[in-house]
Amino acid sequence: MPAKLTTTINKISSVPNPTNSVIIREFSEYMTENGSSEHHQNNNLKALLAFAHFIGPHVTFYDMQKKEQITTFLDTKINREDNEKKWITTWNNYLTRLKLFFRWFYNMRGKDSEALAPQSDWETPTFARIKERKTKRISHTRKRSYGNVTKFYLFSNMNHINAIRQLLRFFGILTQETTKSLY
Repeated sequence: MPAKLTTTINKISSVPNPTNSVIIREFSEYMTENGSSEHHQNNNLKALLAFAHFIGPHVTFYDMQKKEQITTFLDTKINREDNEKKWITTWNNYLTRLKLFFRWFYNMRGKDSEALAPQSDWETPTFARIKERKTKRISHTRKRSYGNVTKFYLFSNMNHINAIRQLLRFFGILTQETTKSLY
């Protein structure tokens, strides 16, 4: 069962470095004040707590200077037995959440409210400028119509069988009833 936001917030005190614990609490307050959904806050905090536990009691967020400090953590999310490389989605998800945190940390934290820049003007610290990993998985099929010409586009993240089913349905070869009888 997923943890509730209140449960996740209570876990902030378990962060091994007290400085990081205070910073995470401030980030939580920032997200609340900005009207972020509980789901968004919860997922960001869970990723940040995992990272804070990973870096341990002797490293603060102020000490972050190298990309490797983040990528070493992200690489713990790699599942070597996953041939489809679904772990890439998790790796990218954690990266996105850590980038958001470090963008807030370097652009907002401790600044006068008059000197605050809108989020669209925030700069990403150099060490957090890490590219997302690309996946070669097959994805959604999208249908685009141009006049009487219809084209199908395959995007990475959906298996071939569903793409073929969509094509067959489009051409009337496969119907909902025949689809149900296949199972």
